[in-house]
Amino acid sequence: MLHHVQLACPPGSEPALRDFYGGVLGLAEIPKPPVLAARGGCWFRGHGIELHLGVEEDFRPARKAHPGLLVRDLDGWARRLTEAGHPVTFDDDFPGMRRFHSEDPHGNRLEFLEPIA
Repeated sequence: MLHHVQLACPPGSEPALRDFYGGVLGLAEIPKPPVLAARGGCWFRGHGIELHLGVEEDFRPARKAHPGLLVRDLDGWARRLTEAGHPVTFDDDFPGMRRFHSEDPHGNRLEFLEPIA
């Protein structure tokens, strides 16, 4: 069983992370343990997932690696992201699933999937 997924972020990026993961995706920020909070970054939980964003001094976005987020109403998620200025790219390459890719504010790739009924 998977507990969480961690993505890297640049130093000082917490406001942008809160706007995107909290505002656009609707995840709740959860407190980091004090020893880890001193390192920066943010943790979020919701929609059956937990994401940790950790500061990396020499940050480079994950362009290929990505969390695959299983959602309901894929088209609604696509609208939500697009309206917030985060383009989506649909593809049909995953049998049994509809999916699209998008990016967080720092260029980390995110995949959203919905089973085909």
